[in-house]
Amino acid sequence: MAGGRDARSRLVAELPLIPTTVIGSYPQPSWLIDHDRLLEKGVPRTLAPDVWRIPPGELDEALDAATLLAIYDQVQAGIDIVTDGEIRRESYFNHFANALDGVDRGRLGQGVNRVGGRSMVPLVSGPIRRGAPVELAAAEFLRSATDRATKVTVPGPFTLSQLAQNEHYRDQRSLALAYADAIQEELSDLVAAGVDVVQLDEPYLQANAEAARSFAVEAIDRALAGIRATTVLHTCYGYAVYVADKRGGYPFLAELAECAADQLAIEFAQPRLDPSLLVPLAAKTIVLGVLDLSTPDVEAPHVIADRLRAALEVVPPERLVAAPDCGMKFLTRPVAFAKLAALVQGAAQVRAELGARALADPQT
Repeated sequence: MAGGRDARSRLVAELPLIPTTVIGSYPQPSWLIDHDRLLEKGVPRTLAPDVWRIPPGELDEALDAATLLAIYDQVQAGIDIVTDGEIRRESYFNHFANALDGVDRGRLGQGVNRVGGRSMVPLVSGPIRRGAPVELAAAEFLRSATDRATKVTVPGPFTLSQLAQNEHYRDQRSLALAYADAIQEELSDLVAAGVDVVQLDEPYLQANAEAARSFAVEAIDRALAGIRATTVLHTCYGYAVYVADKRGGYPFLAELAECAADQLAIEFAQPRLDPSLLVPLAAKTIVLGVLDLSTPDVEAPHVIADRLRAALEVVPPERLVAAPDCGMKFLTRPVAFAKLAALVQGAAQVRAELGARALADPQT
């Protein structure tokens, strides 16, 4: 495998027009995790070791094997920028959130979830610090397993602040900024290890837009300060298995035009967004969700191509990336693979059309 930061940076530079990626997660095998128990828990905010089917002494080996399957599927489907499928995590959130110093190890907190209910969340009783890398070993495993461009995700500082009971900081803004410092340290280590793309997951920008207007961009920019890799900010409505109706729009989206992230990843397919919503984000690369994950039906490539063409009315092709909507965690593996293969084919169709148009009219 090509090694070193410069060699891996070339992978990003050599990506095709309208490259393909995943948001982060990929289905975990049923022999690895109890899907029914995981589904019942909602999205775990605190540790949930009871969802694993493998005994603790054998779990690391099983996680390695399942991670290789997720990487293999993405590569076989033709995905350009791959992740480890977040196979080692019980949720996108809890692995990182509960690894930080300052989180009470003896008590749990309570917080309001996006549907207005109460969820168990980390309780912050001391200063938030990253005592040791959290996702670095998993990132190094991913890097060693593929020659493709790689991406690693971590929860963003605003969402972390919204899903914690704060007993230490004077307000949620101070808590978010402390999380941002811990994230910045984590991202720096991931980039130094050769990860090409790093992503902040910020679903609560959509859920708590009023609070987001107070300090979210400030915290996001602090988390991304000095990061020398492609940076992505992902915002969404949440997993389709929990959120069937995604017609609420993005009340906090245009504000992200000024944030430090290079790319913005949004759901487009299931919400059936009007492409005009992307106009205020013209300076950003858009990672467009063109796979509807609320259904096991596999989109035909021409459907995916149509969704990309709609976005191209307002986004130039060099600023467009094709992806699923929110994470693929709750699909079956065969469905997820088939959807990714269709995604790759749909993007290839549009790429070919753009190439033919350029040959026919070199001035365009």
